[in-house]
Amino acid sequence: MRVTAVLSRGPRSPFVLAPVELDEPRPDEILVRIVASGICHTDLVVRSRAPADAPPLVLGHEGAGVVERTGSAVRGVAPGDRVLLSYRHCADCASCRRGEPAYCESMLALNNAGRRPDGSATLTRDGQPLFGSFFGQSSFASHALVTADNVVVVAEDEAKLAPLAPLGCGAQTGAGAVLNVLRPGEADTLVVYGAGSVGLSALLAARARGVRRVLAVDRLPARRAAARGLGADQTLDPDALPAGTPLAEAVREATGGGPSHALDTTGSPAVVAEALRALATRGTLAVVGLGPAELTLDVRDLLYGGKTLRGCVEGDAVPGRFLPELLALRAEGRFPVDALVTTYPFEAINEAVADQEAGRVIKPVLTW
Repeated sequence: MRVTAVLSRGPRSPFVLAPVELDEPRPDEILVRIVASGICHTDLVVRSRAPADAPPLVLGHEGAGVVERTGSAVRGVAPGDRVLLSYRHCADCASCRRGEPAYCESMLALNNAGRRPDGSATLTRDGQPLFGSFFGQSSFASHALVTADNVVVVAEDEAKLAPLAPLGCGAQTGAGAVLNVLRPGEADTLVVYGAGSVGLSALLAARARGVRRVLAVDRLPARRAAARGLGADQTLDPDALPAGTPLAEAVREATGGGPSHALDTTGSPAVVAEALRALATRGTLAVVGLGPAELTLDVRDLLYGGKTLRGCVEGDAVPGRFLPELLALRAEGRFPVDALVTTYPFEAINEAVADQEAGRVIKPVLTW
């Protein structure tokens, strides 16, 4: 079928809307009409790393929409259902069987290959395959082919889906890092490095959990202001520190000896090293930011401080369980994710990306 998609031809070219062909749904697939899709940092990272000879990319992995058709083998999802889309997982490997689908052994093949697992393309243009099936969805389009394992049916009206789109990745990652991984208590202190949508989702989750003190670290004034507005007790600008003052020292001073828990969303090796150094004895740092593959750590500090450093993918969340939990917190007024969202028409995607990168908005969400 002919649909409209946002094409990326590389990091130096603007996104463009174009007509493309979407394959017919197979027996295990679901055709979703996309209502909204969040723009995630991962979309922009993948775009920036696309090889020069790569086909045009159709990205997007925070989709929200309405089911139009289902394949004959699909169960639990029906036409007319309003759905949120998240990452794919195989449901059969050791990690999936343990209830840890974010660490699925087929994660890269299912989410980042640009095609179905059998190598076939879901999207083409003029007969040529496009990079699609991103996170099993490629939601920067009017329609997407998905499967039951990355679909969460919700009770929201179609008109109210847009603010919920980020739950599929960014909000899930930040909130899950706090609620599923770090699990700080009421007497604890949390420091969030990077006050974008992931970091602020973590802040909201910490507040929902009743954490005593939350500090947000970010270079951008607008993001620090947003953090304060959402309940951060204090914010810190690393660029405003006195000359020669390490970030770790400033954080330890601000938190009275170092936080018990911390979350890095920046992916910066230097920030991760400072965040680990800033921790209080027996503190825990979770990292969710996608950045350079290597960093240098003070292993003696890690050892003698009894500190923990661990990675975290998608907030260690099982979307079918965790997204309803976040929706319940939102309904109680304890997880106001809507406050992070600014909507744009899909035609304004380049403006939305520019606003996000400049810190003028926290979470841009594209709508049809």
